[in-house]
Amino acid sequence: MNPSVKRHQLILQQLENQGHVGVLDLSTALQVSTVTIRKDLQLLEDKGLLIRSHGGATLESVYSKEPPPDEEEALSAAREVAIAAAGAQLIQPHESVIMAAGTILLAMARALPPHLPITVITPALTIGLELLQHPEIEVLQLGGYLRHSSSSVTGPHAEQVLTQIACSKLFLGVDGIDLDFGLTTTSISEAHLHQQMIRSAQQIIVLADSSKFGKRGFSRICGLDQVHRIITDKGISRQDAKRLEEQGIALTVV
Repeated sequence: MNPSVKRHQLILQQLENQGHVGVLDLSTALQVSTVTIRKDLQLLEDKGLLIRSHGGATLESVYSKEPPPDEEEALSAAREVAIAAAGAQLIQPHESVIMAAGTILLAMARALPPHLPITVITPALTIGLELLQHPEIEVLQLGGYLRHSSSSVTGPHAEQVLTQIACSKLFLGVDGIDLDFGLTTTSISEAHLHQQMIRSAQQIIVLADSSKFGKRGFSRICGLDQVHRIITDKGISRQDAKRLEEQGIALTVV
């Protein structure tokens, strides 16, 4: 068999098993240069067999689109509920925490014990309204420009309030987690708000189902070096889990 054909078969087999392949890993495993691997990936992409991404390739596009909130919640509700419950368990009485917007954060708000004495800062109207049912939870609702797609606010007014706040934890949902590029979202204004949230919190905890790995939204929030913990589901690949642990990021798999 032609060596290049054999390489292509091995690359596609590994891609099918893991969902993502890296140039450096393939170069080591197949004992060829990274230049050769990149040419292989280009050829396979031209044939429509994969899509190249930063540092490797995936079976589908790494550029995520923002789904309608109702559709997003319906597609991943079960996984989100389990991830959200794990996030809620990390909050201790009398803490002040930031909860960003998103369906997974709304699920986390619903998972909070009704008599937990904490303070929650959030840009999400849905989360603020949900927590009104919890008499022991104080809510600081951020103000600003309302995003119709997510029922949350962004902009300088919300960012200014956050500069006056210091919290123990930030719970963040994202549209994409690229292990090289970092955390991303589909909105520039939302990314700016998330960056200020990160500056206001001691620990950054990301809640994301495994489908978010290997994808990128339009706007970069931060690198993974700023993340302390990621909570996800069992769909995460062994390769991704290992890389996160090597970077010192605590990983909770539900």
